[in-house]
Amino acid sequence: MDVAHFLFGIFGNASALFLFLAPVITFKRIIQNRSTEKFSGIPYVMTLLNCLLSAWYGLPFVSPHNILVSTVNGTGSLIEIVYVLIFIVLAPKKQKAKILGLFTFVLTVFSAVVFVSLFALHGNSRKLFCGFAAAIFSIVMYGSPLSIMRLVIKTKSVEFMPFFLSLFVFLCGTSWFIFGLLGRDPFVAVPNGVGSALGAMQLILYFIYRDNKGDAVKKAPTVEEFMEMGDAKPQQGKQSNANGTQG
Repeated sequence: MDVAHFLFGIFGNASALFLFLAPVITFKRIIQNRSTEKFSGIPYVMTLLNCLLSAWYGLPFVSPHNILVSTVNGTGSLIEIVYVLIFIVLAPKKQKAKILGLFTFVLTVFSAVVFVSLFALHGNSRKLFCGFAAAIFSIVMYGSPLSIMRLVIKTKSVEFMPFFLSLFVFLCGTSWFIFGLLGRDPFVAVPNGVGSALGAMQLILYFIYRDNKGDAVKKAPTVEEFMEMGDAKPQQGKQSNANGTQG
């Protein structure tokens, strides 16, 4: 691993860590209120699966020279597990069952990937299998902001799209995209290239509509409230409220 490759990996670790910690404000509110309210736990469960698969892919016996991929996603896995457990404890019964079911699905998929890659595959076939699995769920994770981008276009307001989250989606995706290119690893480069493009689109939307911040409340009193790592939907007929929508 050359110096440039290593430096982009370090920068990717730093920007990804910011993204993983961004929902702390939302979870502080959830813990204080002892309720998940209308927030969705699904994005956190899917991000957990992405982190677990990416961390596994980056291990030396699966994919050489990608240990920095393992370090950040290993850390992300621990953080996302905390988020998911908070949802399982504090969510309403119906949502709790859904999150618990998805959490079980995530652990099952990850366990299956680990089992197959350890006992059925070797060498390049192991890397290909784990790489495809990690890349697919990385794209799913990066695609989660599409809903908030649709909301920005619909309302012509960036009230529910935090600038710094959009910025770090772009920086994180770009860093790991370049890291993947330098390492000639399409399983790192391709999904993070998608993330970089989506982050750039969010920033473009932000600068187009930044002067309209706050108009969504006046123009669309029943608009859905979205957060970057999960979405919250107000009760029917109630006016949208910016409080707690930014994770």
